[in-house]
Amino acid sequence: MRNILITGVSTGIGLHLTKIFIHRGYRVFGSVRKRCDALPLANEFGDRFHALIFDVTDHAAIHDAFEKVKIMVKNEGLAGLINNAGIAINGTVMHTTIAQYQKQFDVNFFGLIAVTKAFLPLLGAVKNYPLEPGKIINISSVSGKIALPFLSPYCTSKFATEAFSDALRREMLPYGIDVITIGPGPVATPIWKKSSELSVEILESDYGPVIAPFQRHLEKSIKNAMKPDILASKIFDVFVKKKPKTRYTFVYNKFFNYYIPRYLLTPRQLDKIIAKMFRF
Repeated sequence: MRNILITGVSTGIGLHLTKIFIHRGYRVFGSVRKRCDALPLANEFGDRFHALIFDVTDHAAIHDAFEKVKIMVKNEGLAGLINNAGIAINGTVMHTTIAQYQKQFDVNFFGLIAVTKAFLPLLGAVKNYPLEPGKIINISSVSGKIALPFLSPYCTSKFATEAFSDALRREMLPYGIDVITIGPGPVATPIWKKSSELSVEILESDYGPVIAPFQRHLEKSIKNAMKPDILASKIFDVFVKKKPKTRYTFVYNKFFNYYIPRYLLTPRQLDKIIAKMFRF
């Protein structure tokens, strides 16, 4: 049986990834933060799903999960690891505390590293590994390539994820473990609904007049967001490819929302467009 570990499976992308991998015959080890989130998943998926109760910021709990998985997979190893767990913290640089930045990085970046480091041996990062090496898929974002105002905590954590993924992939070449980055645009999950909320402090600051255009932009993005089941299907297709690309961007109206700002506009030109969009 082929085994895969997916973090953050209680809702959204992680939940739909769990569904599709189980449907395709995999056994899924899925992380949830609370025991109460594990029961409905176990009831829905049966013995092909095994809940791992850990927060990606809890290194001791991650180690315990590794020991559990190692015993259960025995000599089968892991066919893959999908680092999906994440949060989105927004706000201006002036009004976002260091603690908020730290929280963002603890989950999206350091948590991803902690899980990856813990499970590398089961993916094949050991000498003379007897099985086919596993794959690692890191869920980044379009925001890992294009940074928007009022989302700097989230964007910087995703830029860091992009760099880590590239460095890790090159370090894993001797072991044959591939590392693939997925950079979706907005997805219809709770993470983006929460990110549209801004503090009263920001609303009453010098940025107050431009908050309404920003929120309208986010609301439009949420309205046009990709459904998590569709994204999960695309990620599965990437996972099973024999020779995947190193990075995939999945975004609504890709040419306009990604290709033009990423490749055709200079940073200064993009600055002017953003200033006009948000009425700076």
